[in-house]
Amino acid sequence: MGRQDGFTLDDEQWAVLAEVGGNVAALYRRLTNDGSPSPGGVPSLGTLHRVVRRDLQAGRVLEVARPSRNRVEAGRYDRVLAELKLERAGEGLPVVDAAPVAPPGPGRGEDGEERTGPSRGGVRLFVPGARVASTASVAAVVEAVGHTVAARGMGCVFGDPGVGKTVAVQQALHLLPDRVPVWRAVVGVKPGLPQMRASLLEALGLAAGSLSHRAQPADRALAETLRRPGVLFLDDAQRLSPPLLDYLRLLWDEQGTAAALLLCGAGAERVIARAPALRSRVLT
Repeated sequence: MGRQDGFTLDDEQWAVLAEVGGNVAALYRRLTNDGSPSPGGVPSLGTLHRVVRRDLQAGRVLEVARPSRNRVEAGRYDRVLAELKLERAGEGLPVVDAAPVAPPGPGRGEDGEERTGPSRGGVRLFVPGARVASTASVAAVVEAVGHTVAARGMGCVFGDPGVGKTVAVQQALHLLPDRVPVWRAVVGVKPGLPQMRASLLEALGLAAGSLSHRAQPADRALAETLRRPGVLFLDDAQRLSPPLLDYLRLLWDEQGTAAALLLCGAGAERVIARAPALRSRVLT
């Protein structure tokens, strides 16, 4: 059926969407193969995705009757984040990932140097038009990241190379409310403490050029920024030596720290095991 603001799904079509486990592409195939389409015609697949997201955000309930194998029920993300009190009122979460959000443009700090705010971009999939589906593995990472952020603690995501750790974590971070800042730090190969400090300063939007070789002012600036609720995502954490992990522990042991720390990498759990003081603080 149609309405002034565009195509919408009637109750029968919405029931079909629930029957196929919230899979919009499967619904599109059912509609296009059906010999009796709705009076308004069947829209494109992209339009159908937007219609489903719009209806979910407006509060329409999708009760998945028979989820397909390895697919979680459509409302799982919503319930997890709502239980953690991270969901914005009146705004649901899509069954599949939305298009990536462009990061904010660079600004300038008090010292006149350029600085970049936290990026909330989506997942880079390298395949045009690809989207992240709500599989059980992705949902498990979303739940673990949500708990870590809510508890303002430390979490670690590990696994073999190429299994999708970074994609799942990026999806989880993308689903956090906009009010939760996300800082992404890039770790070099065999970094020393100055390189590590510079990476953290850059990720948090601080003056990395003028502070990275001034240990005490840099550490004070990092500690001050980490008093804000947010999450620091550090990928390739297996590259960090035990002294660098202990440096992270000292930052998070500062009184008033309110940010969460998320470590990710193939073999990251083995590296963390060699830094027992930090390992004892890893929540998930």
